[in-house]
Amino acid sequence: MYSTLLTSLENGILTITINRPDKLNALNKDVFNDLETVMNEVYQKAEIKSAIITGSGSKAFVAGADIAEFSSFNKEQAVALSKRGQDVFFKIENSPKPVIAAVNGFALGGGCELAMSCHFRICSDNAKFGQPEVNLGLIPGYGGTQRLTHLIGKGKSMELQMTAQIIDANEALVLKLVNHVTTQENLLVKAKAILEVIHTKAPIAISKIIDCINTAVVSDSAYTNGKSGFEKEADAFGDCFNTADMKEGTTAFLEKRKANFSGK
Repeated sequence: MYSTLLTSLENGILTITINRPDKLNALNKDVFNDLETVMNEVYQKAEIKSAIITGSGSKAFVAGADIAEFSSFNKEQAVALSKRGQDVFFKIENSPKPVIAAVNGFALGGGCELAMSCHFRICSDNAKFGQPEVNLGLIPGYGGTQRLTHLIGKGKSMELQMTAQIIDANEALVLKLVNHVTTQENLLVKAKAILEVIHTKAPIAISKIIDCINTAVVSDSAYTNGKSGFEKEADAFGDCFNTADMKEGTTAFLEKRKANFSGK
Protein backbone atom coordinates (compact mmCIF):
# COMPACT_ATOMS: atom_id res chain seq x y z
CA MET A 1 0.00 0.00 0.00
CA TYR A 2 2.90 2.33 0.77
CA SER A 3 5.99 2.91 -1.32
CA THR A 4 8.15 4.19 1.55
CA LEU A 5 6.62 2.69 4.70
CA LEU A 6 6.21 -0.70 6.30
CA THR A 7 3.29 -1.10 8.71
CA SER A 8 2.18 -3.76 11.13
CA LEU A 9 -0.73 -3.77 13.57
CA GLU A 10 -0.49 -5.79 16.78
CA ASN A 11 -2.55 -5.41 19.96
CA GLY A 12 -3.92 -2.09 18.73
CA ILE A 13 -0.43 -0.63 18.13
CA LEU A 14 0.36 0.36 14.54
CA THR A 15 4.13 0.27 13.99
CA ILE A 16 5.07 2.59 11.11
CA THR A 17 8.57 2.02 9.76
CA ILE A 18 10.08 4.48 7.29
CA ASN A 19 11.71 2.16 4.80
CA ARG A 20 14.36 3.86 2.66
CA PRO A 21 17.47 2.25 4.18
CA ASP A 22 19.62 2.99 1.14
CA LYS A 23 18.94 6.72 1.76
CA LEU A 24 19.10 6.41 5.58
CA ASN A 25 15.31 6.84 5.50
CA ALA A 26 15.57 10.44 4.26
CA LEU A 27 12.33 12.37 3.90
CA ASN A 28 11.05 13.11 0.41
CA LYS A 29 7.65 13.89 -1.09
CA ASP A 30 6.72 10.21 -1.22
CA VAL A 31 7.46 9.79 2.49
CA PHE A 32 5.33 12.82 3.31
CA ASN A 33 2.47 11.49 1.18
CA ASP A 34 2.70 8.09 2.85
CA LEU A 35 2.90 9.59 6.35
CA GLU A 36 -0.20 11.68 5.69
CA THR A 37 -2.09 8.63 4.42
CA VAL A 38 -1.06 6.37 7.29
CA MET A 39 -1.98 9.05 9.83
CA ASN A 40 -5.43 9.21 8.26
CA GLU A 41 -5.66 5.51 9.07
CA VAL A 42 -4.61 6.16 12.66
CA TYR A 43 -7.30 8.81 13.01
CA GLN A 44 -10.08 6.81 11.37
CA LYS A 45 -9.63 3.13 12.22
CA ALA A 46 -11.02 2.02 15.58
CA GLU A 47 -8.76 -1.02 15.68
CA ILE A 48 -5.72 1.31 15.82
CA LYS A 49 -5.34 2.58 19.39
CA SER A 50 -1.85 4.08 19.09
CA ALA A 51 1.18 4.24 16.82
CA ILE A 52 4.96 4.01 16.84
CA ILE A 53 7.06 5.74 14.19
CA THR A 54 10.54 4.33 13.62
CA GLY A 55 13.10 3.82 10.84
CA SER A 56 14.31 0.70 9.09
CA GLY A 57 17.72 -0.65 10.00
CA SER A 58 19.95 0.23 12.93
CA LYS A 59 21.75 3.24 11.43
CA ALA A 60 19.00 5.80 11.11
CA PHE A 61 15.55 6.82 12.24
CA VAL A 62 15.56 9.51 9.57
CA ALA A 63 18.92 11.04 8.70
CA GLY A 64 17.32 14.19 7.27
CA ALA A 65 15.54 15.47 4.21
CA ASP A 66 16.36 14.26 0.71
CA ILE A 67 18.50 17.26 -0.26
CA ALA A 68 18.74 16.27 -3.93
CA GLU A 69 14.98 16.72 -4.20
CA PHE A 70 14.96 20.42 -3.27
CA SER A 71 18.46 21.77 -3.96
CA SER A 72 17.28 23.67 -7.06
CA PHE A 73 14.07 25.09 -5.54
CA ASN A 74 13.23 28.80 -5.63
CA LYS A 75 11.72 30.63 -2.66
CA GLU A 76 8.10 29.86 -3.52
CA GLN A 77 8.82 26.15 -3.93
CA ALA A 78 10.79 26.13 -0.68
CA VAL A 79 7.96 27.79 1.27
CA ALA A 80 5.50 25.26 -0.14
CA LEU A 81 7.84 22.40 0.86
CA SER A 82 8.14 23.78 4.38
CA LYS A 83 4.38 24.14 4.76
CA ARG A 84 3.81 20.64 3.40
CA GLY A 85 6.17 19.15 5.96
CA GLN A 86 4.68 21.24 8.75
CA ASP A 87 1.14 20.17 7.84
CA VAL A 88 2.05 16.47 7.92
CA PHE A 89 3.85 16.89 11.24
CA PHE A 90 0.88 18.84 12.67
CA LYS A 91 -1.25 15.82 11.75
CA ILE A 92 1.05 13.60 13.80
CA GLU A 93 1.26 16.07 16.69
CA ASN A 94 -2.51 16.54 16.85
CA SER A 95 -3.41 12.87 16.54
CA PRO A 96 -6.10 12.01 19.11
CA LYS A 97 -4.30 8.70 19.64
CA PRO A 98 -0.79 8.47 21.13
CA VAL A 99 2.14 8.46 18.69
CA ILE A 100 5.61 7.59 20.02
CA ALA A 101 8.85 8.10 18.09
CA ALA A 102 11.19 5.12 18.54
CA VAL A 103 14.48 6.64 17.44
CA ASN A 104 17.12 4.19 16.25
CA GLY A 105 20.32 5.87 15.06
CA PHE A 106 20.43 9.24 13.33
CA ALA A 107 17.55 11.70 13.76
CA LEU A 108 18.94 14.75 12.01
CA GLY A 109 17.27 17.74 10.38
CA GLY A 110 13.85 16.65 9.20
CA GLY A 111 14.29 13.41 11.11
CA CYS A 112 14.68 15.27 14.40
CA GLU A 113 11.69 17.39 13.44
CA LEU A 114 9.63 14.27 12.73
CA ALA A 115 10.58 12.77 16.09
CA MET A 116 9.66 16.01 17.86
CA SER A 117 6.21 16.05 16.23
CA CYS A 118 5.39 12.79 17.99
CA HIS A 119 3.87 12.98 21.46
CA PHE A 120 7.11 11.83 23.04
CA ARG A 121 10.31 10.06 22.14
CA ILE A 122 12.31 7.06 23.28
CA CYS A 123 15.61 6.19 21.69
CA SER A 124 18.26 3.52 21.44
CA ASP A 125 21.70 4.10 22.91
CA ASN A 126 23.16 4.69 19.44
CA ALA A 127 20.78 7.58 18.66
CA LYS A 128 22.06 10.94 17.48
CA PHE A 129 19.97 14.11 17.30
CA GLY A 130 20.56 17.45 15.67
CA GLN A 131 19.38 20.30 13.46
CA PRO A 132 22.43 20.82 11.23
CA GLU A 133 20.63 22.76 8.48
CA VAL A 134 22.87 25.81 8.99
CA ASN A 135 25.70 23.76 7.44
CA LEU A 136 23.70 23.94 4.19
CA GLY A 137 22.97 27.64 4.51
CA LEU A 138 19.45 26.76 5.67
CA ILE A 139 17.32 26.63 8.81
CA PRO A 140 14.91 23.92 9.94
CA GLY A 141 11.70 24.15 7.91
CA TYR A 142 9.38 21.52 9.37
CA GLY A 143 8.91 23.07 12.80
CA GLY A 144 12.35 22.53 14.30
CA THR A 145 12.95 26.11 15.42
CA GLN A 146 9.70 25.97 17.37
CA ARG A 147 9.49 22.44 18.78
CA LEU A 148 13.12 22.14 19.84
CA THR A 149 12.79 25.42 21.73
CA HIS A 150 9.63 24.25 23.48
CA LEU A 151 11.27 20.96 24.44
CA ILE A 152 14.74 22.01 25.63
CA GLY A 153 14.54 25.78 26.16
CA LYS A 154 15.60 28.85 24.23
CA GLY A 155 19.28 29.03 25.09
CA LYS A 156 20.18 25.42 24.31
CA SER A 157 17.99 25.43 21.20
CA MET A 158 19.81 28.53 19.96
CA GLU A 159 23.19 26.90 20.58
CA LEU A 160 22.39 23.57 18.93
CA GLN A 161 20.83 25.13 15.84
CA MET A 162 23.50 27.80 15.34
CA THR A 163 26.43 25.41 15.86
CA ALA A 164 24.82 22.42 14.09
CA GLN A 165 26.00 20.29 17.02
CA ILE A 166 24.93 16.65 17.03
CA ILE A 167 24.06 15.25 20.47
CA ASP A 168 24.01 11.63 21.61
CA ALA A 169 21.28 9.69 23.39
CA ASN A 170 22.51 10.49 26.90
CA GLU A 171 22.60 14.24 26.29
CA ALA A 172 19.18 14.04 24.65
CA LEU A 173 17.90 12.44 27.85
CA VAL A 174 19.52 15.10 30.05
CA LEU A 175 18.00 17.85 27.89
CA LYS A 176 14.59 16.10 28.10
CA LEU A 177 14.42 15.74 24.34
CA VAL A 178 13.72 12.04 24.94
CA ASN A 179 11.89 10.28 27.77
CA HIS A 180 13.89 7.04 27.82
CA VAL A 181 17.12 5.54 26.46
CA THR A 182 17.31 1.79 25.92
CA THR A 183 19.17 -0.75 23.79
CA GLN A 184 18.52 -1.17 20.09
CA GLU A 185 17.09 -4.62 20.78
CA ASN A 186 14.68 -3.33 23.42
CA LEU A 187 13.58 -0.14 21.64
CA LEU A 188 10.27 -1.33 20.19
CA VAL A 189 9.64 -3.53 23.22
CA LYS A 190 9.91 -0.47 25.45
CA ALA A 191 7.68 1.64 23.21
CA LYS A 192 5.02 -1.06 23.07
CA ALA A 193 5.14 -1.57 26.83
CA ILE A 194 4.42 2.13 27.42
CA LEU A 195 1.57 2.11 24.91
CA GLU A 196 0.06 -1.00 26.44
CA VAL A 197 -0.21 0.88 29.73
CA ILE A 198 -1.82 3.85 27.95
CA HIS A 199 -4.29 1.47 26.28
CA THR A 200 -5.67 0.62 29.73
CA LYS A 201 -6.72 4.26 30.22
CA ALA A 202 -9.81 6.07 28.94
CA PRO A 203 -9.29 6.83 25.21
CA ILE A 204 -11.34 10.03 25.18
CA ALA A 205 -9.47 11.36 28.19
CA ILE A 206 -6.16 10.50 26.49
CA SER A 207 -7.18 12.50 23.40
CA LYS A 208 -8.15 15.46 25.60
CA ILE A 209 -4.76 15.34 27.36
CA ILE A 210 -3.00 15.43 23.98
CA ASP A 211 -5.08 18.40 22.86
CA CYS A 212 -4.61 20.39 26.07
CA ILE A 213 -0.87 19.76 26.34
CA ASN A 214 -0.40 20.75 22.69
CA THR A 215 -2.21 24.01 23.48
CA ALA A 216 0.21 24.63 26.34
CA VAL A 217 3.17 24.75 23.95
CA VAL A 218 1.58 26.47 20.93
CA SER A 219 1.34 30.25 21.03
CA ASP A 220 -0.36 30.77 17.65
CA SER A 221 -4.08 31.26 18.26
CA ALA A 222 -4.80 29.76 14.84
CA TYR A 223 -3.96 26.38 16.34
CA THR A 224 -5.74 26.91 19.67
CA ASN A 225 -9.09 28.22 18.36
CA GLY A 226 -8.49 31.45 20.23
CA LYS A 227 -8.70 29.78 23.65
CA SER A 228 -6.11 29.84 26.38
CA GLY A 229 -4.78 26.53 27.59
CA PHE A 230 -6.68 26.92 30.86
CA GLU A 231 -9.96 27.57 29.05
CA LYS A 232 -9.42 24.57 26.84
CA GLU A 233 -8.58 22.42 29.85
CA ALA A 234 -11.78 23.45 31.64
CA ASP A 235 -13.88 22.67 28.56
CA ALA A 236 -12.16 19.32 28.04
CA PHE A 237 -12.55 18.46 31.73
CA GLY A 238 -16.27 19.16 31.40
CA ASP A 239 -16.52 17.12 28.21
CA CYS A 240 -15.17 14.09 30.07
CA PHE A 241 -18.20 14.21 32.38
CA ASN A 242 -20.42 13.42 29.39
CA THR A 243 -18.59 10.15 28.69
CA ALA A 244 -19.39 6.61 29.76
CA ASP A 245 -15.69 6.21 30.52
CA MET A 246 -15.83 8.85 33.25
CA LYS A 247 -18.78 7.10 34.87
CA GLU A 248 -17.01 3.74 34.60
CA GLY A 249 -13.73 5.13 35.93
CA THR A 250 -15.24 6.83 38.97
CA THR A 251 -17.51 3.88 39.73
CA ALA A 252 -14.59 1.45 39.48
CA PHE A 253 -12.54 3.63 41.82
CA LEU A 254 -15.31 3.74 44.41
CA GLU A 255 -15.90 0.00 44.06
CA LYS A 256 -12.16 -0.66 44.36
CA ARG A 257 -11.92 -2.54 41.07
CA LYS A 258 -10.11 -2.08 37.76
CA ALA A 259 -11.95 0.10 35.25
CA ASN A 260 -13.04 -1.32 31.91
CA PHE A 261 -13.04 1.63 29.51
CA SER A 262 -15.04 1.52 26.26
CA GLY A 263 -13.91 4.74 24.59
CA LYS A 264 -17.44 6.13 24.78
